[in-house]
Amino acid sequence: MAVDFGSKRIGIAVGESAPRVVSARPFLTASGTLRRDAEVLAEKARGEAVERVVLGIPIEPSGEEGRLARVVRQLAALLEERGLKTALVDETLTSAEAERALMGAGLKASVRKRYLDGEAAGRILERYFDETNHA
Repeated sequence: MAVDFGSKRIGIAVGESAPRVVSARPFLTASGTLRRDAEVLAEKARGEAVERVVLGIPIEPSGEEGRLARVVRQLAALLEERGLKTALVDETLTSAEAERALMGAGLKASVRKRYLDGEAAGRILERYFDETNHA
């Protein structure tokens, strides 16, 4: 399961490395409390029977990790406390890639907004598969 964490919405996608299939799920509304968000994500992960939760980590244009990257690292630690394995993947430009794909599908802006976070999470999961050499 991949997570595109944001302060307002949390994008989710699930997938299987073989056959390589990635499916976006409806976004979650962030609660404003990292522990609560971790619990909800842990429940989702258990419900999907995932082996690992892959979190997109935002890297600043300078190459440094900013405040949101630290928050994502805290979220990963909270998920691990709940017994889940995690991995971090650079999420640079995943939202832009997802937006282009949704535009290419001819979806209106209002519809794209509903699907964007899950599609970005899907891109994060695909990067994880690429980086770990999953077929």
